[in-house]
Amino acid sequence: MSRFKVMVTDYEYKDLLIEEEILNQFNIELIACQCHTEDDVIDACRNADAIINQYAPITKKVIQSLTNCKIIARYGIGVNTIDIDAATKSHIIISNVPDYCIDEVSNHAISLLLSLARKIPFYNQKVKNQKWDYKEGAPLFRLKNQTLGLVGFGRIPQLVAKKAKAFGLNILAYDPYVDETIAQERQVRLVDLNTLCRQSDFISLHAPLTNQTKDMIGEAEFSIMKKQSYLINTARGPLINESALIQAIKEKKIAGAALDVLSSEPISPDHPFLQLENVILTPHVAWYSEESEIDLRKKVAQSIMDVLHGYYPNYIVNRELYQKRFLKVK
Repeated sequence: MSRFKVMVTDYEYKDLLIEEEILNQFNIELIACQCHTEDDVIDACRNADAIINQYAPITKKVIQSLTNCKIIARYGIGVNTIDIDAATKSHIIISNVPDYCIDEVSNHAISLLLSLARKIPFYNQKVKNQKWDYKEGAPLFRLKNQTLGLVGFGRIPQLVAKKAKAFGLNILAYDPYVDETIAQERQVRLVDLNTLCRQSDFISLHAPLTNQTKDMIGEAEFSIMKKQSYLINTARGPLINESALIQAIKEKKIAGAALDVLSSEPISPDHPFLQLENVILTPHVAWYSEESEIDLRKKVAQSIMDVLHGYYPNYIVNRELYQKRFLKVK
């Protein structure tokens, strides 16, 4: 029996030993690439039985070029790199790992919130510049009884809400796909996006990136936010219209922002964010811990192994294919 061929379109890790340890024992060959463009992916993956993807584009054109592919597994939660509709039409399963970094991302969002609330990076830089004066950062406001607005209310923001309540924050959430009973169970009030923007002191983004959510926070939203409010993003950069955010901060329509993700990564050396002292930046690290990386890579490899041996994986994005039952259910 010939070996299955699995292509890795791109990856950031120092090696693929974790994946190889799982896949090689099941007659699966792992081939690593560093694709950047649509054509790179087509050239590398045309005859692959399965694909592991990080950031390289898996477009309709790519999918139509695939002759043997049964599954595309993504390193991560979001699947905005992949044309889901095209994959579904081609009966290619799309899998992700929705539960590998829930604790890490929720902790990072809370950490950014606290850093903004207490202006820790600002004070740190002032002290290093020999300015020892609490008034440099005035005004600061008591965190208790302020309002945190969560845009999206899936697994991660639900955990953010639980952790934020320990600091006495009131919680609002906007998510048109979440049932009211879930919010009530978690003592969170569901509101529309405009209400959330008007009433929140901190707004934390946790929505997936889709055609509907791209630029969902822009000039109109900034115009109704509180002047002392802060924006936090640990989800996807394009959820925010960055030009509108820069303008809003410069014009003091809002107090600042903390961003783990940007529309284009890595950040360019001349990006205006780098000149704004009330913007905190981290390098798309919210997901990361040693444990979460291992968990992610093992689960991606497991999904590949399951499908190539005739079983549905644990995580399926295009669940229409699950209903067709052309693979076995574990």
